Amino acid sequence: MDKGMVVTFVSNYINHHQLPFCNAMNSMEDVEFHFIQTSPMEEKRVEMGWALDVTDIPYVSLFYEDRNECKRLILDSDVTILGWSDGLISDIEQERLSSGKLTFRVSERIYREGQWKFISPKGIIAKYREHIRFRNKPVYLLCAGAYVASDFDLIRSYPGKKLRWGYFPQIKNEDYVKPELTDCVNICWAGRIIELKHCEHAIEVARLLNDKGYSFHMDIIGDGNKKAEIEALIDRYNLQGRVALHGGKKPDEVIDFMQKADIYLFTSNYLEGWGAVVNEAMECGCAVVASHEAGAVPFLIRDGVNGLTYENGSIRALQDKVLYLFENRDKIREFGKRAKETMTREWNAQNGAKELVRFSKEFLDGREPRPCASGPVSLATNIRPAGFIRSLQEKNRLE
Repeated sequence: MDKGMVVTFVSNYINHHQLPFCNAMNSMEDVEFHFIQTSPMEEKRVEMGWALDVTDIPYVSLFYEDRNECKRLILDSDVTILGWSDGLISDIEQERLSSGKLTFRVSERIYREGQWKFISPKGIIAKYREHIRFRNKPVYLLCAGAYVASDFDLIRSYPGKKLRWGYFPQIKNEDYVKPELTDCVNICWAGRIIELKHCEHAIEVARLLNDKGYSFHMDIIGDGNKKAEIEALIDRYNLQGRVALHGGKKPDEVIDFMQKADIYLFTSNYLEGWGAVVNEAMECGCAVVASHEAGAVPFLIRDGVNGLTYENGSIRALQDKVLYLFENRDKIREFGKRAKETMTREWNAQNGAKELVRFSKEFLDGREPRPCASGPVSLATNIRPAGFIRSLQEKNRLE
């Protein structure tokens, strides 16, 4: 290639989950990188500490301040990555997707609430315009979650062009090494305390451990409309001395709790598109016990190797996995070490950027681009979400 490859990433706004990948792309040799922010960040995200000072990030352009230059970058770049833009640049996206230039689309699930919904005629028309009609164009789908590929397979889009992707948050003090286990095992749960996150499942774990006389301490970090219910459960089970409810914290403060934790519980259901706290907890060296329903989990965790997973949102299954760790304490640090290795060696911003650039260069050089063997930019296979059979039954009922 005679000049540096120009890569433009378009999304609603830049945040701490995207920043490591963007910085990694910006540091790549022979790459001129741009990030286009299509809208200001919502106030609730600002209050959570997500806001970044974009004036300090030289590669960021604001679509709502310089539409002409941003449109030029989207259409003319060698590679354009289309993320979430809330429909604000739909016409420009369509022009790029139709152009025959290499384009990646980043997507979470499109049938998160039930795959039977793909039969909707109105929905199919919309999906044709957004996705299906580009099936023979050089447009690749970056699947931000393990169940994304199966959703898009239902509408026969991106055949052979669905690649594993995700989020690549990066923690400070990444060289932190956990000390030896003490008699008291520290457990952490963090997130918005809302229905889909199922914080109450963590409290049920605490109740069981307390009843069995195990020595532990659990930190709950977060706020939300279910917080009062969690407080009531803690009181009902007399867990005040065992479970501490800390309220919302900034991202770096959450990491401090993770680094002190031995076990991290991730209890979200199928409505969780990815779940970046899983990346962070693994990078902190926690033994993660995670619901298999969330998008990140099948990509990041191999059950019994670098963490533990449980299916179908079962409280009993979650309790059994945590009890296993208490009964086999050597596994806590073993899983935590392997989890950290997974993040350090494969699922990180630098490797994601390297593989995406390699794949893109192969295409631009006129070669058949090769997905890598595992990790980011590997081929995304169809993993059916929990409840898929129920979805088919519902579809048949409607027919």
